[in-house]
Amino acid sequence: MLHAPCSMPYASYKFEAFLLAINNLALLLFATILVFKIKVISSTNQINVMIVVTGAAGFIGSVMTGKLNQEGFLDLVLVDDFNREDKVRNYSERKYTEKVERNEFFRWLDHNHRFVQSIVHLGARTDTTEFDKSVFDRLNFGYSVKIWEACVKYGLPLIYASSAATYGDGKSGYDDDHELIPALKPLNPYGESKNEFDKWALIQPRKPYFWAGIKFFNVFGPNEYHKGRMASVVYHTYKQIKETGKMKLFRSHQPDYKDGEQKRDFIYVTDTVEVILKMMKIRKHSGIYNLGTGQARTFNDLAGEVFRTMDLEPDIEYIDTPEDIRDKYQYFTEAKIQKLRNAGYGLDFTPLGSGVEDYVKNYLIPGKYY
Repeated sequence: MLHAPCSMPYASYKFEAFLLAINNLALLLFATILVFKIKVISSTNQINVMIVVTGAAGFIGSVMTGKLNQEGFLDLVLVDDFNREDKVRNYSERKYTEKVERNEFFRWLDHNHRFVQSIVHLGARTDTTEFDKSVFDRLNFGYSVKIWEACVKYGLPLIYASSAATYGDGKSGYDDDHELIPALKPLNPYGESKNEFDKWALIQPRKPYFWAGIKFFNVFGPNEYHKGRMASVVYHTYKQIKETGKMKLFRSHQPDYKDGEQKRDFIYVTDTVEVILKMMKIRKHSGIYNLGTGQARTFNDLAGEVFRTMDLEPDIEYIDTPEDIRDKYQYFTEAKIQKLRNAGYGLDFTPLGSGVEDYVKNYLIPGKYY
């Protein structure tokens, strides 16, 4: 009994220490939760950025939306003519906020512009064998003008698709210097529509605070199943080899080129969307840029890579270039990309063989989409 008075303070001390430890633990847990919440909120603010992609059901547009999803951008608005069943699988697995029909887009933008952070305008009529100029005036030039004006009005950055078709037969070279663009002479209404918009954009007194026009060279890769005749040579080579065991290439109708030695700057579609993503993030040095690898390769090279990927010996037959496109056929394209690299938008581009192998083995053979 004599020791009892001393035991109470000791027990009280232990209890107070226990409470202090619990309190510290609670504070630590609260701080941890707070930091976690801040990180989540920060991450959410970063990725919940509304991005509009036109041409979202098409080739490059659907790969663009897939890449954005991979990067965590889920607040996407897909704009296109969604009536074509053969394009549905290009976007059916995408995560997005809204699908907007092409003809309704400007009405939608008037009501929702305050939520939009960027517009990537990849929608266009891309058929180089279409010679009805009015189609391109409406869908390419006219539609692009309206998008540009909306971006100026609402303070939105704009990235849009131009084309290497603007360079015509290449006699004026493949330099994306703005001073040279007005003198270019495209070979078809598609190229003309793209060049006319480039020229129009360059002389506008009011421009989006950041804008970039991208002259795509010969893009190939997944999600072009719907393009038919306008699909890449890789796609057609694979399809013909699978069906007949050989490949038909256009023979040369110019003495400077041997059959199959016509050259193109082939670029894998995943590289193109990587560059666009860089532009969206950096938003510096507005202007018109070439987008190719900077290294032209022959059609014989490309067909050979497809045969190699399929473990077959090359078997190539040369046929006449169709007369409706023969005098408008490009024999050589090669992007000058120093301006792109100087602006910080360059990449270590995928080598032709690696791009062909990835496309054939991971998409064409299993019939998969990006």
